[in-house]
Amino acid sequence: MVKASKQLMKSILRKRPSDRIGENDEQSELIDSLDYHFIEELKETKLSLLLHENHEFIKAMFQDCSDVVVREFEIEPHIPALLLFVDGLTNTQLLNETMKSLMILGGGQTAIDRIAGTILPVSQTQISDNYGDLLVSVLGGDTALLVEGNAKAILLGIRGTDKRSVGEPETETVVRGPKEGFVESIRTNTSMIRRKLKTPRLKMKSMSVGKESNTALVVCYLDDLAMPSLIEEVVKRIEQIKIDAILESGMLEELIQDDAYSPFPQIQYTERPDVVASALLQGRVAILVDGTPFALIVPFVFIQVMQASEDYYERFQIGTLLRLLRYIFLFLSLTAPALYVAITTYHHELLPTTLMLSVAAAREAIPFPAVVEAFIMEITFEALREAGIRLPKAVGSAVSILGALVVGQAAVQAGIVSAPIVIVVSITGIASFTIPRYNGAIAIRMLRFPFLIIASVFGFYGIIFCLLILFGHMANLRSFGVPYLSPLGPLSAGDLQDSLIRSPSWAMEKRPAFMAIQDTERMDSKLPQQIKEDGGVDGSRIQHEHKASEEGNSNDSS
Repeated sequence: MVKASKQLMKSILRKRPSDRIGENDEQSELIDSLDYHFIEELKETKLSLLLHENHEFIKAMFQDCSDVVVREFEIEPHIPALLLFVDGLTNTQLLNETMKSLMILGGGQTAIDRIAGTILPVSQTQISDNYGDLLVSVLGGDTALLVEGNAKAILLGIRGTDKRSVGEPETETVVRGPKEGFVESIRTNTSMIRRKLKTPRLKMKSMSVGKESNTALVVCYLDDLAMPSLIEEVVKRIEQIKIDAILESGMLEELIQDDAYSPFPQIQYTERPDVVASALLQGRVAILVDGTPFALIVPFVFIQVMQASEDYYERFQIGTLLRLLRYIFLFLSLTAPALYVAITTYHHELLPTTLMLSVAAAREAIPFPAVVEAFIMEITFEALREAGIRLPKAVGSAVSILGALVVGQAAVQAGIVSAPIVIVVSITGIASFTIPRYNGAIAIRMLRFPFLIIASVFGFYGIIFCLLILFGHMANLRSFGVPYLSPLGPLSAGDLQDSLIRSPSWAMEKRPAFMAIQDTERMDSKLPQQIKEDGGVDGSRIQHEHKASEEGNSNDSS
């Protein structure tokens, strides 16, 4: 066993390709395959009955790993055993209690199954008979217990890593709504979703990605709503990923999206559990990645770029007003600089005479054409915005706001740019902040520059041409098989009540129909029918105290 173990470790723990000069191609391909399927190869290697052979294999596997601890001890009476864990990932208090129970209460038992069932004070335990499962479990924070005479190991779920406490999401703040957001611990995140949806229909499929990182993933869905074909497609795309490490959900997003060259996001990310729960109730699938507070949701369509979770927590009139306002500012964010350049360069007649004279007077001493002027201000504004994000919070906002004011005022006084373009760029920047989804806002900010260039050459005709190309591209996009412009294109009339406007909650009796789903019924029709007929829930049967006292006084007087 020792000889075979050393040979396998020697083959698996090969040096990198740069250290293998002179080997033939066939041998190099074999070694690359072993490196790539490191865990799979280890899963085929079974544990030995002899503890010292397992110990030697573990030492070879974790050579020069100072944080990996191998603790040797004896179970009564004089039965060798060892614990394997990573310092910093394990709850040391529970580990000490486990060792105490084994040393004092062992009673001479050596069978792994009996030890796991009668002695260990740990609720979560698993039995493993191979080094692959043992490796993944230990590096994930579990502790492995090996006992002489057993070709199995007990994996103890006593993880105790330091983690950030649950706080308010910074990227999706709301005035009204839950103030809790995901953290970097995947189990904390799954528990937050479970608290929102207390049903056994909520399924959480565990997976791992990354040859070196073995990053834990959880695919969440409601099995009575999500289509099996969608779940299979999500799992298939994840299983096809062959990469050294996944360190953040953005890396996974880039590998499983439909169109890699489109500037538009095709996968939603969020750090709010209520957003994930709402998406699961629509038959969508969420992907949680260990080590990041951002969960991925698929499929994703464009109208969701303009939807905020707070739309559903306020009255529907407020939600509708805010959505219409966002769409207006979306258009301004995309086209305002291009419209300014087109009007001042080609289409002067579109402005009132007084306003046109004012703009012309402001630009009289400017040495640059309108398009160069717009580019200078746009690039400066984007640089200030990026600087405000990267700087410490205490000074970031002040630098971005004061920098924009000071630079804009100085540029106008120096005669480099005109005052109207400062106003246009400021409105454009404010408009981009109204887009709820950050990745959607970035896409609009990028597309603003091609619009600006085309408008400087062709005027309004160029802007209209760019809009047609943009709509055509969006109509051609798919997100896990769902058209990106749904429910507007193709038209789904029943789903328009939650697109450009937000209908009352009692009017949305069905789930979105533009995406295949097993159950479209969202609520019973009795309450919505009553609200429609009575204009609200009838409360005339409630007897108020002052009314009852008035009736009593009238009876006494009679």
